[in-house]
Amino acid sequence: MTDVNVERVLDAADIPLQTVRLRYFAAVAEAAGVREESVSVASGTTAEQLRDLLTESHGAEFARVLGVSALLAQGRRLDGAVVVPQTEGIQVDVLPPFAGG
Repeated sequence: MTDVNVERVLDAADIPLQTVRLRYFAAVAEAAGVREESVSVASGTTAEQLRDLLTESHGAEFARVLGVSALLAQGRRLDGAVVVPQTEGIQVDVLPPFAGG
């Protein structure tokens, strides 16, 4: 598995863009085929929109794993209508559920 930097645009219609750096862990990284990537999204993009963009990029198996995974940025969980923090280069960790004991 290698690290990549890929530029994808969610919506570039006169809306300021920001770069989001994604780090994938465990099953998410395996499904994506990479451990890290960067995407360009419109400022104000929600967690749900980010998930949709990533699903379009990586396909059905990734979507299945992503659907049960948590998105974390700046120590906070990003869900649904929560806006991705508007910080250039914000890091979002994508964590699948972990089992342990």
